[in-house]
Amino acid sequence: MSDARRDNFLKRLLDRLGPGLITGASDDDPSGIGTYTQAGAALGYATLWTAVLTLPLMIVVQHTCAKVGMCSGRGLAAVLRKYYSRWILYPAVIALLIANTINVGADIAAIAAAINMFVPVPVAVMVLPIGLTIVLVQIYGSYRLIVRIFKWLTLTLFAYVIAAFLSHPNWTAVAGATFVPQIDLNGRYITTIVAILGTTISPYLFFWQADEEVEEETRIGRLRLAQKYGATDQEIRNEKVDTVVGMIFCNTVFYFVILAAASTLHVSGRTDIQTATEAAQALAPLAGRFASVLFAVGLIGSGLLAVPVLSGSAAYAVSEAFGWRAGLDQKPRRAKKFYAVIAAATLIGVAIDLLGINPISALFWTAVINGVVAPPLLVVVLIVANDRRVMKERTNGRFTNVLGGIAAAVMFAAAIAMFLTWGQ
Repeated sequence: MSDARRDNFLKRLLDRLGPGLITGASDDDPSGIGTYTQAGAALGYATLWTAVLTLPLMIVVQHTCAKVGMCSGRGLAAVLRKYYSRWILYPAVIALLIANTINVGADIAAIAAAINMFVPVPVAVMVLPIGLTIVLVQIYGSYRLIVRIFKWLTLTLFAYVIAAFLSHPNWTAVAGATFVPQIDLNGRYITTIVAILGTTISPYLFFWQADEEVEEETRIGRLRLAQKYGATDQEIRNEKVDTVVGMIFCNTVFYFVILAAASTLHVSGRTDIQTATEAAQALAPLAGRFASVLFAVGLIGSGLLAVPVLSGSAAYAVSEAFGWRAGLDQKPRRAKKFYAVIAAATLIGVAIDLLGINPISALFWTAVINGVVAPPLLVVVLIVANDRRVMKERTNGRFTNVLGGIAAAVMFAAAIAMFLTWGQ
């Protein structure tokens, strides 16, 4: 392939990437990194297989959510409000808002703690400026600017891949754990699996990607609902490429975080790592200072990417649930309530940090809660995706429904097993 053709191919690929890539990268937020780190530190390579299992399930789930946004011209909460019971809508939105706000606080604290590894400024001093900066970018930056920033921030996550190779893993053991699941029916193992599933197939991603597909419609000039309704075959193909790339990116990162933690922390007996920042600090004597720096850089980038997605998805869901004007391309004066939810979720998260409440200790359990909340919500998503009132001729095919059903069934089974083995 000539240089010109290669450059043209890469340009076309980058142009196709947007909501799917950003959704996948934001899934590897500091809370997710913390969960994967804990899994690797506590259980070694035993959970590597989850990255292989969840990849096709994530692709199908996020493709379904994206298609709902593209074909209906509405975000997921707006679809639920128009076509379904408030008893489905409000519990989902409330659970999303609470979980996202806790995650925002934890992620901002993680960003500050990672910066503290390079700049000796107290974490408590940095959390408010970081939170305010993120809010201001969301309020006053255009959707196009925000997407451009997000795409660049995804590059920082490659730091985890490099850090894993610097940890010198046992590749024979890695290969075995990747393709031959190691199942242990004790409570700790099952709870960790639920947390991994909950932080990987997260409810906030369902809402975010559907809404960002609607934002993409607005970006190209489709301003009225009638213009946004429906999608061409080419648009669906472009979305699939975007979603597949985003989910592969997400699972590659989460796989290598577990790998790095297992190869260093677990092997050295450091099995009780509580935060991703603690992991970054612990890596230095085990895998070298460069690996530790890379881990911290990835933590900063992932946090700056994830916090706006968390607060933004909560704002979309709340605004759509009550019929408020919403959108990152809306002027602040035209979408005051939407931006107020973004600001409130972020600043409450900051308050959690400043009040001395340890959000990090709650993150693992937030992931567990997501693992319990996600499967029933996923069933709702599948019902929506097969409703001709919403999707017209773009309802799900059999293959998509089967994989989506498997995703819900696996998450239901893991949650039930967790409760049955509680305390063991």
